[in-house]
Amino acid sequence: MRSYDRQMPEEINRILTDHCSDYLFAPTAKAKEILLHEGIPERKIFVTGNTIVDAVYANLEIAKELRDVTRHLNLSPKEYFLVTLHRQENVDSETRFSSILKGLDNLATKFDLPVIYPIHPRSRKTMSHFKLVSTNINLIEPSDYLSFLQPESNAKLILTDSGGIQEEACILGIPCVTLRDNTERPETIEVGANILAGTSPDKILECTESMLSRKNNWINPFGDGKVSERIIQILR
Repeated sequence: MRSYDRQMPEEINRILTDHCSDYLFAPTAKAKEILLHEGIPERKIFVTGNTIVDAVYANLEIAKELRDVTRHLNLSPKEYFLVTLHRQENVDSETRFSSILKGLDNLATKFDLPVIYPIHPRSRKTMSHFKLVSTNINLIEPSDYLSFLQPESNAKLILTDSGGIQEEACILGIPCVTLRDNTERPETIEVGANILAGTSPDKILECTESMLSRKNNWINPFGDGKVSERIIQILR
């Protein structure tokens, strides 16, 4: 996966890890092409899908057995927006963070729907430091993976700067608006499950309206839920 943004620490980590690995299990054919163009021998690369699909499928039913987070928050399925926002480039910048919060406030007003934001400790700290406030966003405590999977699978739309959430939204059939200027998950955009909005309030609103007008009938490009088995077979 490549965002081609070297200011992101994880981009450097991805490149270094890929180039010192003996076996590379690429999630998609596009990822394989990127590796080949960087000079990695084809014999090292296997297109297997992404293990995140296995994780979502395996844990979705378990998540449903937990306390109903949506009911606890008085939320009806498909009647709220879910937000995750924690990336350094966004929350460490007063300009970008305040712009995103304004965009989220506008969404709550425009659609008259709750905007739920399980706020990351880092984000809460910088929000307080910059003295940023929001009148329309429901800030709640961050949750563990299983507890988050439940509201994630029932959201009307997800707004995020997380790479993994882009994938999970695509897998779950939930429209996604990415609050970044780039993504290392272009497959989500190509199948119609995701759109890049950046941080402009007007663009966030425009992209949300665009995603809500689409049919959620895209094909998940990341695998069939048997990726882990496939990787083990290759290793054996």
